[in-house]
Amino acid sequence: MTTLIFGHKSPDTDSTGSPLIWEWFLNHQGGDAKAALLGEPNTEAAFVLERWNLAKPEIIDGVADGQDCIIVDTNNPAELPDNINAANVTAIIDHHKLVGGLETAVPIDITIRPLACTATIMHDLMGEHAGHMPDGIKGAMLSCILSDTLEFRSPTTTDMDRALAEQLAADLGVDLPAYAADMFAAKSDVSAFSEAELLRMDSKEYAVGETKFRVSVLETTSPKMVLDRKDALMAAMPKVALEDGVDEVLLFVVDILNEEATMLIPNELTKTVAEASFGAAVSGDHVVLPGIMSRKKQIIPNLKT
Repeated sequence: MTTLIFGHKSPDTDSTGSPLIWEWFLNHQGGDAKAALLGEPNTEAAFVLERWNLAKPEIIDGVADGQDCIIVDTNNPAELPDNINAANVTAIIDHHKLVGGLETAVPIDITIRPLACTATIMHDLMGEHAGHMPDGIKGAMLSCILSDTLEFRSPTTTDMDRALAEQLAADLGVDLPAYAADMFAAKSDVSAFSEAELLRMDSKEYAVGETKFRVSVLETTSPKMVLDRKDALMAAMPKVALEDGVDEVLLFVVDILNEEATMLIPNELTKTVAEASFGAAVSGDHVVLPGIMSRKKQIIPNLKT
């Protein structure tokens, strides 16, 4: 049986590139693996696929009972197919905190490390096989690292992530700052997306006590493009929350270049969250949070109500 490899819903660059990287690695050793996506890749991930001449993986909306699969870049059942516990999950490769809720029929291989990027973990797991990666796979790996570290600006960045990215860029003859700028420009062009699509584009479900949040992040070098739509985004939040079965949508617009986030404040609950979680003084419908760049390390761990 072919093993499916996929990451989380609303796939970003790491959840698009890492399945392709691991597909190559397993098939390089004579395996039968196939990368898949749980939705359309975001604009940055789509740019990466085109730049490195990589075919977009098939988009799937579920998995069959007993389907062999490997999960990458998440371990959260809320971000996976509804039927995931009936599938045959054989491995997890991830860099997020352990959430729990996944069930497997037998013991499996799990690798979760405190690195900025799943692709960095994969490179280490490959060992000597990494030296055989074709340029397209190297390009995907480089892109994943630059995306998840925001070109080394994110506090999640480790020396291992940086060193690998610099090595891959040298191997490929890529100018790191110029390529990262191209990636971020692609990520920043959100003009074609509706407000609801923007709120779901890069989001994760997370509960604080009995309150369920959709924690959405938009990383951009052009925050004005998003913030000019502030009123429409806030107006769309209640419907998105209702449709997605959460109590509230939290939106953070991360300014990559100025290394800060703007959190939208449409109501008293979000105001309370901003003040309790980040010590912010809120006086309007948004608040700037200096130094906040990472949902994984700075936003979700600090959420309070």
